[in-house]
Amino acid sequence: MNKQTEQRLPGALDVDFIRAQYPVFNTPETASWAMFENAGGSYAPRQVIDRLQHFCSWTKVQPYGRFESSIQAGKAMDAGYQAMANLLNCDEDELTLGPSTSLNFYVLAQAVRPQLKPGDEIVLTNQDHEANIGCWRRLEEFGVVIREWRIDPQTGELSLKDLDRLIGQRTRLVCFTLCSNIVGTMNDCALICEKAHQAGALAVGDGVSFAPHQVLDVNTSGLDLYLFSTYKTFGPHVGVMWGRRSVLDTLQPQGHYFNSELPHYRFNPAGPQHAEIAALAGIGEYIQAVDKHHFESPEPDAHTRAARVFDLFAAHETIQANRILSAIKSIPGARIIGQDQARTGQRAATIALTIDGVRSGDAVSQLIQRKIGVRNGHFYALRCLEGLSIDDPKDGIIRISLVHYNSEEEVSRLVNALEDLFPHCRRTV
Repeated sequence: MNKQTEQRLPGALDVDFIRAQYPVFNTPETASWAMFENAGGSYAPRQVIDRLQHFCSWTKVQPYGRFESSIQAGKAMDAGYQAMANLLNCDEDELTLGPSTSLNFYVLAQAVRPQLKPGDEIVLTNQDHEANIGCWRRLEEFGVVIREWRIDPQTGELSLKDLDRLIGQRTRLVCFTLCSNIVGTMNDCALICEKAHQAGALAVGDGVSFAPHQVLDVNTSGLDLYLFSTYKTFGPHVGVMWGRRSVLDTLQPQGHYFNSELPHYRFNPAGPQHAEIAALAGIGEYIQAVDKHHFESPEPDAHTRAARVFDLFAAHETIQANRILSAIKSIPGARIIGQDQARTGQRAATIALTIDGVRSGDAVSQLIQRKIGVRNGHFYALRCLEGLSIDDPKDGIIRISLVHYNSEEEVSRLVNALEDLFPHCRRTV
């Protein structure tokens, strides 16, 4: 059996084929960098770039008109909506595509607010990105009570027993992240949703750090509302909000009053981003290309196709993440936030750490000198770092985040750098 055949077998990702889809890895000045800040934003494959370029070049007009370029613009956007519906296994009319997940959460909170009465409770974590915290805390001025589901100060993880103590008769929403952008643990979505529903509450999930690694079937997830960002899932800067139709119908529209019955406009005060939404169809084309390359039998159902492609991604990411985690464990004074072993479906390849006696910013600077792209800070999860007793949240943690296009060679560069540099680092005063 030759190497190419082995790479095409399910469970073995052909990373060379993957990287060939991304212009950034085939341009000398950028290909020399190893990108490990993917949790902050991923690269886009050529399929997405081509869609965006085509729209901006030929159909950059107001869509859904009666002249040809406007008709084509509308069709291109429809393809983008359909690609996201396929990914989530939902109806496209259940989707709102806004400028970002942070803004979508803010709009969602305002849409929910008229249903809430003084004394009603919302359960929030201190593990989440601030997008799924701050917008809900603003509702305290209307008498809403916030109940905080706090992380373990050592591990950064959430206890379901703690959630049981927080949920009560006045609970109206349980808001949580499917995967923390700091801790990396994939929370038990189905069980959290079950507990919320038993109390008659809605379950609201932030999937921004989950979606680059796993495909979610929203219909079986237990969630009532799910949000994520496509600029972290190999697409343009768009925020996706899905809601169960029965739930969306109870929320107060936030768009222009004359658009209150239009699905894509009801919860989008700014209106949709035409070109970016059109480019989302490229994500579906990319997944289809990966599927065709790796599997002998084509999968006609787009959601099932995406799920098996992301299974390939996850298997590769888990192997490489464990190589990195192993290297970190050998660094004197290193503290890994969250689980110290990656397991598919339990821990994403997003790794946060601190090193005793070493400022995170100094460690990052040394890696950057070796053309390894990482960052430090609180990554909009300041409450999480405070809960972990990180002394200087601004300096924060070192975050290493990989996705499926990171090669074994890139991980070797990173591992070698970790082993070489950090035992000899000293704190800069």
